[in-house]
Amino acid sequence: MTLRKIAGLGALLSLVMPGLALAEEAAPALNSGDTAWMLTATALVLFMTIPGLALFYGGMVRSKNVLSVMMQCFAITGLMSILWVVYGYSLAFDTTGMEKGVVNLYSFVGGFSKAFLAGVTPQNLTSATALFPEAVFITFQMTFAIITPALIVGAFAERMKFSAMLVFMGIWFTLVYAPIAHMVWSGDGALMWDWGVLDFAGGTVVHINAGIAGLVCCLVLGKRKGYPTTPMAPHNLGYTLMGAAMLWIGWFGFNAGSAAAANGTAGMAMLVTQIATAAAALGWMFAEWIGHGKPSALGIASGVVAGLVAITPAAGTVGPMGALIIGLASGVICYVCATSLKRKLGYDDSLDAFGVHGVGGIVGAILTGVFAAPALGGFGAVTDIAAQVWVQTKGVLFTVVYTAIVTYVILKVLDVLMGLRVNEEEESVGLDLAQHNERGYNL
Repeated sequence: MTLRKIAGLGALLSLVMPGLALAEEAAPALNSGDTAWMLTATALVLFMTIPGLALFYGGMVRSKNVLSVMMQCFAITGLMSILWVVYGYSLAFDTTGMEKGVVNLYSFVGGFSKAFLAGVTPQNLTSATALFPEAVFITFQMTFAIITPALIVGAFAERMKFSAMLVFMGIWFTLVYAPIAHMVWSGDGALMWDWGVLDFAGGTVVHINAGIAGLVCCLVLGKRKGYPTTPMAPHNLGYTLMGAAMLWIGWFGFNAGSAAAANGTAGMAMLVTQIATAAAALGWMFAEWIGHGKPSALGIASGVVAGLVAITPAAGTVGPMGALIIGLASGVICYVCATSLKRKLGYDDSLDAFGVHGVGGIVGAILTGVFAAPALGGFGAVTDIAAQVWVQTKGVLFTVVYTAIVTYVILKVLDVLMGLRVNEEEESVGLDLAQHNERGYNL
């Protein structure tokens, strides 16, 4: 090859190689830091249900029902994992047929193109902007689908048949959880996404959804035998406090993990989660201290969860002072609803699933519309606070109505087909023995 030809080839390569380099740079590539964080966050969210929620709820029931509540949490974890893989992920996140601004069937629920996780490989990345494996995203969202129905257990604890609980949860997940998740989170063309509803980590999808379903459950099943005249004090508040601590820690995966990256949004979500939770714990504690003369361990544990719930929809858009106000408001308001309001209305929400998760989720969702505004220290694209508060309220109202109606229909049909509630003898003996032939304590 002559020197002229070599020089010409070198000039050609000098022209081509930068283009090749740019094309190579433009191709999405896995980000190991984001992947490591999302793997960690996924484990933290699963930790919230087992053992966190299992201990939190298990300590609040009477000793004869401790295993039944823990068993329900574990069984739901298994059931939701399988349903998520078979069709749940597809119903929630399949975007086939969706178009921004167009309302059609796919605005409400996804299709089945991802059923049985079709096409998912180790090489699949979530998107061009979230550069971690789709398999990690699937598992992360699976943990949300696990804890949401598990939260409902707190409303009907100590009186629902285990078989009926399993069937109810499977149907509820299919008809309520997956569609709500799709409407809020699946992107352009999804109903509440197009409305502009801000729900960073699940205030609407998880907490209002579960809280309203819990309220309907306790109303349909009726009160526990002897409620409210028979003492039904928590049998082991040590379990409850340990569970609350695990929920607090795990919630950093819940909220900071919803940034889908190891970035500044995740860091701020972690900070505001801590601030709101601490404020709510103190808010509940002092409200109870003033109202009843003494602060209680159960009260501060409940305040912790109320704060975690309320900051969930706002974690990606509010600043520290907004988080402080959201936390204080949720602690006090949830305290009033879980005590005075519940007594006044007379419903038997066994472990305050509605009073904490439903009410806390509503408080947080609406206040997100206020404190996401940069004018109030937020980081959202909110320029008209009143308009955003209306959008948030519209999302809350839609979720409340949809969840309440569908949950009620599911329960009434199941009650006719198989019965929902254990009989009086089984309830007196306790669900541990009656449903599982085991005791939590063999003394």
